Amino acid sequence: MCYAVGMQNIAILIPAAGASSRMRGRDKLLELVDGLPLLRLQAKRAIFAGAHVCVTVPDHDHPRAQALEGLPVQRIAVPDADLGMSSSLRRGVSFLPQTLDAVMIFPGDMPDIQATDLITIGEAFRASPFPALIQATSEDGTPGHPVLFPRDCFAALRQLSGDQGARDVLRANQNRLRHIALPAQHALTDLDTPEAWAQWRQNTPSVASDMLCDSALD
Repeated sequence: MCYAVGMQNIAILIPAAGASSRMRGRDKLLELVDGLPLLRLQAKRAIFAGAHVCVTVPDHDHPRAQALEGLPVQRIAVPDADLGMSSSLRRGVSFLPQTLDAVMIFPGDMPDIQATDLITIGEAFRASPFPALIQATSEDGTPGHPVLFPRDCFAALRQLSGDQGARDVLRANQNRLRHIALPAQHALTDLDTPEAWAQWRQNTPSVASDMLCDSALD
């Protein structure tokens, strides 16, 4: 197992209720990566990081929800997902156990993110002498994802609106925001179009490096 003590009482929220509108009929979160639907792969990485895992889906009968069958994840339907990313974040955080210390927002369409990257973010939060917000960056320092919010931000996250995600919460907490670099472009690679998927597959023959320990879940 790949569990990390530093991830205890931290939730990983994977927003997966969006329309995948730029994929021209395909669902980016169901694209196969090393034989698994991407959303299932991301959920397994979060599980093996040792976090409480929550995934928002359009509804409980959606193929994305079915892709998570058998995994110990909290699935939350978002009936107003068409209103933007904030709907997923607002609803997801509202259903989290309020005893948690923090929630990490982990976009489902970022296949380069590894379980070890999630652990790195969690450990940075644990190492901080104050309840910091932790934002991943690329190796060269460009801000990206995942982003971790401590518990005192939960109320603000539950009040989000529009399609800007949690940017306003980040801006309001700039004084305690810490940036943590992840390898290469892990924090930036998100795949929203068929062309982006084709290019990524051409450059990425395999991403199974941290999946050797999770065969028990399938």
